[in-house]
Amino acid sequence: MLHNSVRIGLVGFGIVGTGVARLLLEEAEAIYRRTGIRLELVCVVDKDTKTARKFNLPAGMLSDDLGRVLNDPSIQIGVELVGGTKIARQIQEKMLQAGKHVVTANKALLAEHGQSLFELARKQNKCIAFEASCAGGIPIISALRTGLAANRITALYGILNGTCNYILTNMTQKGLDFPTALAQAQQKGYAESDPTFDINGTDAAHKLAILAGLTFGYQFRMKDISVEGIETVQIEDIRNAQEMGYVLKLLAIGQVNAEGAVSLRIHPSLIHEDTPLARIGGPFNAISVFGHAVGNTMYFGRGAGMMATASAVVADLIEIAMGNSQRLFEAMPILRSDEKPKIQNIDNITCRYYVRLMAKDVPGVTAKYAQVLGNHNISISGAIQHEGMGPDNTVPVVITTHPTQQKNMNAALEEIATLDIISGKPVCIRIVEIPEDKD
Repeated sequence: MLHNSVRIGLVGFGIVGTGVARLLLEEAEAIYRRTGIRLELVCVVDKDTKTARKFNLPAGMLSDDLGRVLNDPSIQIGVELVGGTKIARQIQEKMLQAGKHVVTANKALLAEHGQSLFELARKQNKCIAFEASCAGGIPIISALRTGLAANRITALYGILNGTCNYILTNMTQKGLDFPTALAQAQQKGYAESDPTFDINGTDAAHKLAILAGLTFGYQFRMKDISVEGIETVQIEDIRNAQEMGYVLKLLAIGQVNAEGAVSLRIHPSLIHEDTPLARIGGPFNAISVFGHAVGNTMYFGRGAGMMATASAVVADLIEIAMGNSQRLFEAMPILRSDEKPKIQNIDNITCRYYVRLMAKDVPGVTAKYAQVLGNHNISISGAIQHEGMGPDNTVPVVITTHPTQQKNMNAALEEIATLDIISGKPVCIRIVEIPEDKD
């Protein structure tokens, strides 16, 4: 598809939809000068046609009638920005069946139902473009599809949720506890009134499923991803980590091992303070991608927000108009292979660990927990014990370990929790050592 003029129907006039309309109408001439493509917004559809937005559409452009998009053969591209999965899926299916290409920012829909939508698009000889689905304005989809196409990608590490990154940044820099940091994120508009999908890791997992599919060439399901959120993060562990030179981030990690098994996981991670990802603060996102030829590349920017996400949506519109998106879509490995991925269970992942125990201040404590760790093939790398008494005559003991398998650590922690010298449940956080790219 290569047209100098392309007509567009937009469904969803919320925050991002408003940004898209603004760019298409205000920047039309600038886009034409840069690309030779004229993007013409024909109509905007939303169930709410009364509420005032931050951008005013021309008279008669806004409607609550989806048929204005579906039944107009001159509209070549439909943009779906309604969110959710049920209604959005129906809208995308109708757009494809009506002969429209589709642009979407809907990561949940693609992560959970992407395969069926992709198959429908292929049958209709259309494409689905989704640059805005994973990291707002960061062009990570484009990078994985073309910029890094000559590489075998071995790993990616990402900060994919701005809400969590904002919360953890404020806990680290301002010493706030989790409830206070969350409340501040909500006041600033960085967290929803119901932040569950952000703080429990679901949002990041949706994005990882999409990125991993492009990176490793398989259709991944949500059950293939091990997910842990930040709801239980405590300020004392962030302080202890800082003392040891680490920063706590919610990381999305995708790796492939020598046997071709893929590990996908979302969890709180301690990374060294000198690591580039450790310096990504506030609501920003970043993805570090390792290719066998290029080495480490890193992509940074605003992972959400009206104009950042709208920028990615419009980029997709331009790519479709120029004919690039359909070729790339048809070439996606997940459309051309029924091969199932080999998933590496998180129990078999090897890494280092941070562990905090509330140990009773009596002789022989160290020997007892050290013996349990040793019995499970876990070697202690370092230990910190500050003065000060906790509940039940306990003191906090922080240890770090040498690399060991997750299943060994799980078994050891379960046994340690039963010792009469330990109060409460041990805290355990993975230490993730991101490879350095050196000459």
